[in-house]
Amino acid sequence: MPPDFTSATRPDRPLLPTLRRFLPYLWPAGEPGLKLRVVGSMLLVIASKLTQVFGAAYTLKFAVDRMAANDRSLTPIVIGLVVAYAYARFAGTLFDNLRNAIFERVGQDATRRLAASVFRHLHQLSLRFHLERRTGAVTKVVERGTKSIDTMLYFLLFNIAPTILELGLVIGIFWTSFGAWLVAATVAMVVLYIVFTQKVTDWRNALRAAMNDLDTGAVAHAVDSLLNFETVKYFGAEEREAKRYDQAIAAYANAAIKNENSLAWLNVGQSFLTATMLAIGMGVVAWGWGNGRFSAGDVVFVSTLLSQLFRPLDLLGMVYRTIRQGAIDMAAMFDLIDTPAEVVDVAGATTLAVGGGHIRFEGVRFGYDPGRDILKGIDLDILPGTTCAVVGPSGAGKSTLARLMYRFWDLTAGRITVDGQDIARVTQSSLRSAIGIVPQDTVLFNDTIGYNIAYGREGAGPAEIADAARGAAIAGFIERQPDGYNTRVGERGLKLSGGEKQRVAIARTLLKNPPILILDEATSALDSRTEAEIMETLEAIERGRTTIVIAHRLSTIVNADQIVVLDAGTVAERGTHAELLRMGGLYAEMWARQAQEKAAEDVAA
Repeated sequence: MPPDFTSATRPDRPLLPTLRRFLPYLWPAGEPGLKLRVVGSMLLVIASKLTQVFGAAYTLKFAVDRMAANDRSLTPIVIGLVVAYAYARFAGTLFDNLRNAIFERVGQDATRRLAASVFRHLHQLSLRFHLERRTGAVTKVVERGTKSIDTMLYFLLFNIAPTILELGLVIGIFWTSFGAWLVAATVAMVVLYIVFTQKVTDWRNALRAAMNDLDTGAVAHAVDSLLNFETVKYFGAEEREAKRYDQAIAAYANAAIKNENSLAWLNVGQSFLTATMLAIGMGVVAWGWGNGRFSAGDVVFVSTLLSQLFRPLDLLGMVYRTIRQGAIDMAAMFDLIDTPAEVVDVAGATTLAVGGGHIRFEGVRFGYDPGRDILKGIDLDILPGTTCAVVGPSGAGKSTLARLMYRFWDLTAGRITVDGQDIARVTQSSLRSAIGIVPQDTVLFNDTIGYNIAYGREGAGPAEIADAARGAAIAGFIERQPDGYNTRVGERGLKLSGGEKQRVAIARTLLKNPPILILDEATSALDSRTEAEIMETLEAIERGRTTIVIAHRLSTIVNADQIVVLDAGTVAERGTHAELLRMGGLYAEMWARQAQEKAAEDVAA
């Protein structure tokens, strides 16, 4: 089942395990060029901090000391020192930007690999996951998770690590130049600052988690509403949907206000602590200057070092929040990656080799939920090159057979074989490459007609696409369009009629050219004229293939080699059309009822 994406109900896992799982993206195996960039970036980080601490702070101290000596002959030296100070600050900025430029490819590559890994895994998940997911929520989780890796890499390497390095350098200088008292005061204030920031930020994280849940819910509702815009219009529910969305956004806005107000309190507290640290450091050094222990330059020196240390510390709250939130977002995405596929290839699975396409269902039992079987011991024998039609009332399990053929689900009991090979023992990719389907509800990509037809076989050329379109009797329609095969079909193909979408689906299957064909109520949503036209096309492509036709309208399967009647998950009857009519059973009853309905429609027309 899909993981629960709401922060409120998902346990807040420890930070370090998530970081350990994420750090391999920083040092990718088999990528020496990226590793070299990481090393180069860290060397620039060290160079930047050394320049700022020893270059900028010391040159300013020496300049002030010489100016305090009131010796005008030292003017050239003072000018040289202040110029050196200015360029030392520039060098720090230069190193930081060079570091960013060098590291950018590492961050983008990590984001790309993680996003591709998640996307690939989502397509490998079983049908149950995709039936139960909320597309908007999954999209938001993936978006947040993939974006967080680049941000976390940046802050871990270029904020926390440099801050630790700078704090070590400052403590060393304070120890040698001013004594243990300033070191102790600095360490105490830094520890107090960190503890305060962590406690307040953890409180803010709960507020932010609630805000993210509301944001995810609002986006999921908006996507779901827009995807079902036809239903909304059918029931005149535009205003109802707008009000629901407005309520969701209002709840998010209130949570966002609380989150921003908490940020103000955090900033005030941090500013008070840094101001206190600066006041203590500079005040005590100024007191020492008054007693002749320190020079005027020492006061400026301590001020410069503490100010430089404050700069990353002022960002500590934001950095901690970002890393903590990034870990939460990545944990949600790792939940997706950790979601196991319900249907997997067995160890040593072989490639399906299709000869004639002999299909057998042997004692097949299956239920979507434990204890509630949909199919209850189905036995079918479909000879190579023949057409087997499956009919029956709604809920009898007809479409389930097609899903089981594709191995979207694993059987509860029994087995399905193709030319004697158990489909549970072959690779899913080889099985699905051997089967083509024309579904009842054809959903197309929001792209061109040519792209949707070409989706049947990767690498198909324009001539092959055109041949498939002619075989599906849709080439004339396409050629009449101003953009031809580049005509866009719209979201889910809604710019095309039902018959046109079905023909695109047929063309796609023709291009795939599979030995096994499944027609899952492919004409049930079409009018009689369009159905008759498409039936001619379908009968043409069935020739020479083993075909399973799942039908609602019995008139479409009268020529099938074998008709199987399902009822309540069992095979109630089987035979040809004529044989089943002579039996006078369920099939004959269904035939008579549909004939009466057709006669009534003709009279009404």
